[in-house]
Amino acid sequence: MPSYRSLLRTPEFTPLFLGAAAQNAAGTVGGLALGTLVFRATGSPLLSAVSMFGSSLAQMLGATFLLSGADRLPPRTTLTVISLAFAAGTAAQALPGLPVGGVLAVVLALGLVASLGGGVRWGLLNEILAEDAEDAEDAEDAEDAEDAEDAEDAEDAGDAEDAEDAEKAKDAEDAKATKGGYLTGRSLFNMMSGLTQITGYAAGGVLLTALPARTCLLLAAGLYLTAALVLRFGLSTRAPRATGRPSASATWRANAQLWSSRPRRLTFLGLWLPNGMVVGCESLYVSYAPHAAGTLFACGAFGMFAGDVTVGRLLRPAVRRRLATPLLLLLATPYLLFVTHPPLSVAAVCVTLASAGFGASLIQQERLMELTPGELTGQALGLHSSGMLTMQGVSATLAGAVAQLTSPAAAMTVMAAGSACVTLTLATAARRSPGRSSPEPGPEPASPSPSPSAREAAPGRSPS
Repeated sequence: MPSYRSLLRTPEFTPLFLGAAAQNAAGTVGGLALGTLVFRATGSPLLSAVSMFGSSLAQMLGATFLLSGADRLPPRTTLTVISLAFAAGTAAQALPGLPVGGVLAVVLALGLVASLGGGVRWGLLNEILAEDAEDAEDAEDAEDAEDAEDAEDAEDAGDAEDAEDAEKAKDAEDAKATKGGYLTGRSLFNMMSGLTQITGYAAGGVLLTALPARTCLLLAAGLYLTAALVLRFGLSTRAPRATGRPSASATWRANAQLWSSRPRRLTFLGLWLPNGMVVGCESLYVSYAPHAAGTLFACGAFGMFAGDVTVGRLLRPAVRRRLATPLLLLLATPYLLFVTHPPLSVAAVCVTLASAGFGASLIQQERLMELTPGELTGQALGLHSSGMLTMQGVSATLAGAVAQLTSPAAAMTVMAAGSACVTLTLATAARRSPGRSSPEPGPEPASPSPSPSAREAAPGRSPS
């Protein structure tokens, strides 16, 4: 598997990475400022929460109507326009006198735009790292050809068969290198996302004590504009991965094709449900420990960071592929202890251990790429990202409702138990899949057909 340092030397990886980092920083600073602005104007915790996280609820609507554009639009132009749209929308939210209804309308519109952005970004990441793996193989082939030329006179008729065997071995190695590259690259993006969220929320909190919320929104708009410039001048022009015009009907057809495969269905459900229900637990940190919620969020980010590093860099492929179900169970089971109302020190340990389980998403995304045709990789990754964010929003709402009727600790226990049950149900369904030998959610078929670009994960919490 490639190292993180080698990824940063890969052409176009760094500008894509830096553009995503600027967007994440803008989202955390802008989201905190917007939530504060709405709460000060209305005094409503519900409207404040919707202003911060309501865009997630628009993700599935975007995945239903817009997602075909993830593979049918030129990536550089699309990512640049999306960043510009967020810059304009965030600046509009800072306008004095804009009613709360107008603010929420902008939030939902940006959620629709974001549903397309995830598919474009992750499809392009897969494409960039696939090309890098192929370039490395070509360099090796050139060196081998030079060595072979020196011994050309000594070769006989058996060379043709040897060449055919070598080509087959090359294709197999190319597939392994590409998939390893995508998983490592996505791991680095997830780590960046977690660290940026910690830094962004901390910086946003400091800025809000010194500056008006509208000024903080304008700073976030400036970060989005910076991301647009980095993407525009750092990425090269690429043709779309699929032909045809993006449309709602094309999105429906492609989604139906993706959903028609039972292994892919289980993979999508494994990416959406266990993860989303645990984020419902996280949404209750503030009500569980009002004066120490920041500590719990920081512990969760650290655990997610450790899980991504372990899965993305330290585990051998043979070991990694067997750990999707154990990691998903790790994601949920520590929260079961919250039924005892543990003190903050114990709660922090539970949160850290549980968040390491978000590393399962990397394994599941790698499997999704194995199961998806090359011309649909962007839409498949966009559907994963949109579905994950939608389920996180739904689960946060459900967890809040349960907590309202019972208590935050009881609601966290209920959501964790639901996540573990869903994981075990998907594992059981995977065992019954033809040709499946490993009981993990989101199985691969007995003989998967890698995509042409992959001969190829909310994070954990975010597209990722």
